[in-house]
Amino acid sequence: MFGALAAESINIQLITTSEIKISVVIEEKYMELAVRALHAAFGLKDPS
Repeated sequence: MFGALAAESINIQLITTSEIKISVVIEEKYMELAVRALHAAFGLKDPS
């Protein structure tokens, strides 16, 4: 996840973790780009 966001120059402002998930806070203007980058990185279906 971190590599995919870094590759798109998306700065992570905050990271939180629990036993089952990782959450990050990024600037809202990068939300769609981040979703697309993460879907591509993890081989998920196109979110559109």
